[in-house]
Amino acid sequence: MNSKPVYQLSARQVILLGVTTALIAVGLTALIYTAAIYWQRMDNSSVSFAEAAPEGISNPDAVTDEQNSIEVYRSVSPGVAFINTTSYRQDYWGGVQEGKGNGSGSVIDAQGHILTNYHVVEGPQVKLTVSFGGEKTYPATYVGGDPDTDLAVIKIDPPATGLTVVPFGDSDKLSVGQKVLAIGNPFGLDRTLTTGVISGLQRPIRARNNRPIDAAIQTDASINPGNSGGPLLDKFGRMIGINSQILSPAGGSVGVGFAVPANTAKRVVPQLIQYGEVRRPKIGATLPSVSELRKQGYRMPVDTGLLVLQVAPSSPASNAGLKAVTDGAIGDIILSIDGQAMNSLDDLYRLLDKKQFGETVEVEVHRNGQNITVPVKLTPVSSAGTTRTRRGM
Repeated sequence: MNSKPVYQLSARQVILLGVTTALIAVGLTALIYTAAIYWQRMDNSSVSFAEAAPEGISNPDAVTDEQNSIEVYRSVSPGVAFINTTSYRQDYWGGVQEGKGNGSGSVIDAQGHILTNYHVVEGPQVKLTVSFGGEKTYPATYVGGDPDTDLAVIKIDPPATGLTVVPFGDSDKLSVGQKVLAIGNPFGLDRTLTTGVISGLQRPIRARNNRPIDAAIQTDASINPGNSGGPLLDKFGRMIGINSQILSPAGGSVGVGFAVPANTAKRVVPQLIQYGEVRRPKIGATLPSVSELRKQGYRMPVDTGLLVLQVAPSSPASNAGLKAVTDGAIGDIILSIDGQAMNSLDDLYRLLDKKQFGETVEVEVHRNGQNITVPVKLTPVSSAGTTRTRRGM
């Protein structure tokens, strides 16, 4: 009878096999993660925007200002959507209450995607319809929204005749005083044109969730309820902003309106179309402001910064070794990231909003009486690992 040899592994071989297997697993994990980041960027880059000026608009320097306004309106207004919303909610007595609202939006591609404000279409039970003048309406579906920038995307099935696409401009190349035009549906009056100038740039405004919207555009072009989500255009008919807010004690236009920059939308929209949300990097820590803590009477070793109060497990902060507050010992205090001072969570939010997963940031922290720099790689943080509050990021 033939006997089969039985192989036995020594303890040293078992350990070597275990180490080899672990290294292979780590390598595969890194490869998969890198591939995921690559394909995420490839998917985002596949979303393209029209940027060429619309046809039918003459060289603004060759025509009167009046003629320019006429041509911009004639060329762009067919791509400005009148969005009607119907919401349903249960009242105290168990009945269903119906609420109606309206806003504006811009067609951004031939597939029927429409860019608008998040606050126009937010809500768990909202029915959306869209019209482009006249009685014809189109049912719309919610694609995704970002309350932090007050931007959202909805979609309709494009008609056989096609759609007019509103092209994007470059909001980083604006100047105070240049002409702008707003098209929207104030008070339900569809496709209304107002004109004005850029009154200011880099204005600090906040979304309804109190997050800062970076570098808002201020204009004196009349913006009223119903204009929300509509385009703010330059004289070439390119969208350089998305009308979002007005500053008015009485709720009407007093010549101080604000628009979310178009370049912010260019960064946000691809993720809204792909994921339904914006996936931003986070540090993965609870970070109260040092200045706020000092006002509350706490003694702190520095005047400004962000105290690392808690660190989420398996987060970028944890992986980088940032130290949280423990019994009897103060945690790290973040002073700056990539050379930018961190005086409040707003500073951190603005910086991370421009970063991508996989990047490494240089975090300057105050630890044990001295300042050191800690590299922190921005990897995804599970929703269970951190809570999104005014102190967490």
